[in-house]
Amino acid sequence: MICRSDCDQPDRLPSWVPEDARFYLAHTEGGEAIRKLARDAGRPASTVLRQVRKIETLRDDPLVDGALRRLGALRLCAEEAQSKKETVRMMEISRSETTPDAATLTREARRILRRLCESGAVLAVAAEMEKAVVVRDTGEGGSTRTAVVDAPVAQAMALKGWIACDNPGRISRYHITSAGRTALGRLMAEQESKLRGFNEAQAGFDTSAAAEAAMEAEEADPRGRRRYVVSESPLQGLARRRDKDGTPFLSEELVRAGERLREDFELAQIGHRAAQNWDQFLTAGLHLGLVTGQGRGSEGARQRLSGALRELGPGLGDVALQCCCYLEGLETTEKRMGWAARSGKVVLRIALQRLHRHYERTIGAGGGLIG
Repeated sequence: MICRSDCDQPDRLPSWVPEDARFYLAHTEGGEAIRKLARDAGRPASTVLRQVRKIETLRDDPLVDGALRRLGALRLCAEEAQSKKETVRMMEISRSETTPDAATLTREARRILRRLCESGAVLAVAAEMEKAVVVRDTGEGGSTRTAVVDAPVAQAMALKGWIACDNPGRISRYHITSAGRTALGRLMAEQESKLRGFNEAQAGFDTSAAAEAAMEAEEADPRGRRRYVVSESPLQGLARRRDKDGTPFLSEELVRAGERLREDFELAQIGHRAAQNWDQFLTAGLHLGLVTGQGRGSEGARQRLSGALRELGPGLGDVALQCCCYLEGLETTEKRMGWAARSGKVVLRIALQRLHRHYERTIGAGGGLIG
């Protein structure tokens, strides 16, 4: 429903909407004069005019245009909701016109912007599609899909200037901007602060369940691991290495299997049991029911992830979880597991080979649809 947002602003728009976009919508959709907008905001009229013109020039960007259309519809519905009947009608507007709230945008931006920081990564958007896909160039003409995001979230990131497209077309490719990198650093720092405070305050909860409930809106790691903003995952570094015969140490299909596990891991943190402790699935002898992996959203991701970890078992599951999901370096994992130096990469390759066979057997060639 279109009202699903943190509309705490006087114009009923979500709090994440930039000021220049608010001025633009108030002027074009609401018919407000530039001088009145400037006077109400305490800004020079020339400044407001420049901001409005700036947004107008960005409407050639399909994501920015889509965001403005959604926000314009939201603003119009808020203005028209003068009676109970009108409120009911507004709640029944098609789901295609929804816009993310600030919490959703923050959570998804952390996930997608991290992916776009990886070398050769772009966000591909096709016209009229409900999803956008992060694709990374693997070299030698190959590419791999690493993340999927809803179109409204991608539109919001474009409107905020976190991503940009140089040549919009039938399929537009967006890259992360300097503003996006700055925003990612700020978002990750904020999350670090929240998690640090949460870890220090855990003793104040009566039960672990209460502690988990307090953090279920966050992408929390129950063991307090730090999630670093990295330019690439450990898999990418290994994929560039060559064996003696010149073949890549990790083939493209093995990298895709690891990326698939990581994407399910990240999607599984979204939703009801966000503080899920995946280490329990590596415990020898733990009984899990049959995991089909046919669910969708965060619950489907949890099913697929638990099935993959059960298939790998202790040891192989550990190295896959540490390196693919937690993005822990191989040297750190070797020390954690008590392995010999430089043995982790061999164990990881064996884990990825078994993981690849598992996905082919349970999901099929091509890996299915993420999320």
